[in-house]
Amino acid sequence: VQLVEAGGGSVQAGGSLRLSCAASGFIFSNYAMNWVRQAPGEELEWVSTIYSQGDTLYADSVKGRFTISRDNANNTLYLQLNSLKPEDTAMYFCEKQGIRGRGTQVTVSS
Repeated sequence: VQLVEAGGGSVQAGGSLRLSCAASGFIFSNYAMNWVRQAPGEELEWVSTIYSQGDTLYADSVKGRFTISRDNANNTLYLQLNSLKPEDTAMYFCEKQGIRGRGTQVTVSS
């Protein structure tokens, strides 16, 4: 299993970013995928899940602002981040059954 995140960056509050996760080494379309994040000094926090059929779940803290999606043909997971807040600052990871990539940093300034 290999998961490679990209798309992070530094934005001002209210801005947007689109994260991606390139997956390989398994049949991507068969598995639910997660986005999780970890702020400095904080525990890992679940952000969102997308099931193989496309159903989605969101943490209350991001509901209405973030959108998870997947492209099964290209083995890629996405997370659209809108209306970003400083408290969204964290390293973002895609995850499959507890396996995570190296992450991509999102920094939101006020």
